[in-house]
Amino acid sequence: MSAPGERPLVAHGERPREGGPDRAEVAVAVGVLIRAQGDFLLTSRPLGKVYAGYWEFPGGKVEPGETVEQALRRELVEEIGVTIGAVHPWRVQVVDYPHALVRLHFCKVYVWTGELHMHEGQSFAWQRLPVEVQPVLPGTVPVLEWFAAERGFIGATHFAP
Repeated sequence: MSAPGERPLVAHGERPREGGPDRAEVAVAVGVLIRAQGDFLLTSRPLGKVYAGYWEFPGGKVEPGETVEQALRRELVEEIGVTIGAVHPWRVQVVDYPHALVRLHFCKVYVWTGELHMHEGQSFAWQRLPVEVQPVLPGTVPVLEWFAAERGFIGATHFAP
């Protein structure tokens, strides 16, 4: 988990920040769906959205009155058509994008029902390290690094000896 006061990951720091330095954080629930074989789901951001075509873990904004788990359940039905089982809160990462300051609540999910259906016209890919899809959204990079550490990789591309 991110520690209070920890510095956010700054994406594209050369670009101006919409809303200025005192903009509010947006809470986002993110699902890290992991199959029994260890591969994980990435989806592309749809056309018309900021960072269209970049690859990320699915999820979305936490609405007022929702918990992270409630938001994740709602978002994954709306976005990719699956109903998830147990939610395992994993890590939190603040990312300062030019368009928004987001607090990403990453949750591992091992069980879901339903067939993947990309309701927003996005693409999906089951991946392992190193990921084959590009470009990867800046807020996704820390997750790949966490996977690399958990799975004994050196960096995000090589197996440890």
